[in-house]
Amino acid sequence: MVHPPPPSTTTTTSTAQTQQFLSSVLSQRGPSSLPYSEDVKWLIRQHLLSLHQSYPSLHPQTNTFTHNDGRTLNLLQSDGTVPILFQNVTYNIPVVIWLMESYPRHPPLVFVNPTRDMVIKRNHPFVNPSGLVSIPYLQNWVYPSSNLVDLCRNLSHYFGLDPPLYSQRRPNPNPNPSYSSSVIPPNSTTAVRPAIPPRTYPPSPYGSGRISSPSPATEDPSEVYKRNAINKLVESVHNDASELRKKREVEMDGMFTAQAVLRQRDEVLSQGVHEMQYEKEGLEQQLQMVLMNTDVLEAWVRENEGKLGGGLGDVSADEAFETSDSLSKQMLETTSADLAIEDAVYALDKAVQEGAIPFDLYLRNVRLLSREQFFHRATSAKVRAVQMQAQITNMAARAPPYAV
Repeated sequence: MVHPPPPSTTTTTSTAQTQQFLSSVLSQRGPSSLPYSEDVKWLIRQHLLSLHQSYPSLHPQTNTFTHNDGRTLNLLQSDGTVPILFQNVTYNIPVVIWLMESYPRHPPLVFVNPTRDMVIKRNHPFVNPSGLVSIPYLQNWVYPSSNLVDLCRNLSHYFGLDPPLYSQRRPNPNPNPSYSSSVIPPNSTTAVRPAIPPRTYPPSPYGSGRISSPSPATEDPSEVYKRNAINKLVESVHNDASELRKKREVEMDGMFTAQAVLRQRDEVLSQGVHEMQYEKEGLEQQLQMVLMNTDVLEAWVRENEGKLGGGLGDVSADEAFETSDSLSKQMLETTSADLAIEDAVYALDKAVQEGAIPFDLYLRNVRLLSREQFFHRATSAKVRAVQMQAQITNMAARAPPYAV
């Protein structure tokens, strides 16, 4: 077993740079801030930092992500390679991990990112033609226990069982070309990223696309014309089938993306329905309280209607309230006069603003009313002091005597 070397100065510097980068982009505020919740930004930073420490080839960065509905967002992603073990040989699979705006409460989007000399395997159980990855770990994502390091370990496991990428077939200058795919060796310096050894594909129903030529001695011109026409027709059909396949793959990719968007919207709508039900229950409780208070008030009105000795229209405002003593009566009168003057001053303010009275008349009336209001408030203060003193005397008289 080969043990990894101890952390070098370069690794330590890279980790420090990653920490500084994540702290910078996650602490931004305003229009340039990333669309993640403030309560999970620290967890996002730890996830990406742990991922970079476990998989140094995966580098965190920000990039623009375009949703299926045309919205664009500046999101975090981790771009690089994930190592796998296939047939006792280690290879690297290029991937891009997008942290969506709802991360980490929802799983990230993972795409296989083939280079120009790689192709995605057809009918792969975990990778669709557009490169979108769907493994059980993503489908069973649980917040907050799920993380990016375990995600990459699962990617290595499933891709090691069935690699999703293979190198493209390249033309061979040999006069007797072989139609098997060329292999890009691991850690090759000529390729952008290593690919996976080839796997035998099923033969095309049209063979190689051309009809073999007979020997020159027995070649007939009509046969040559017929063979060329058939080759051209087969090539045309093959090109049309390839174009149709590409269009269908693009449509499928759009459908998968739309399905993910619809699933997110379904979750938002479900949450909204729950909130509305909770609000409805609260309103029903408030309605019950209002109905109970209404019953109490109606009972009080029925009980006191008989005490009036007549209709409600015959009730005088001065007779509606009875004071218990002369001080209370004086307090009621002074307070009423104070509030009446307050209303009169407010009416004068409105009148002078609208130009209904001249300003000098306004000042004269306000001065008179303010003087009168001052006397009423002073009287109220004196009455309140006398009432307080009488209350204290009453409490002292009712208190039991202290034993000597």
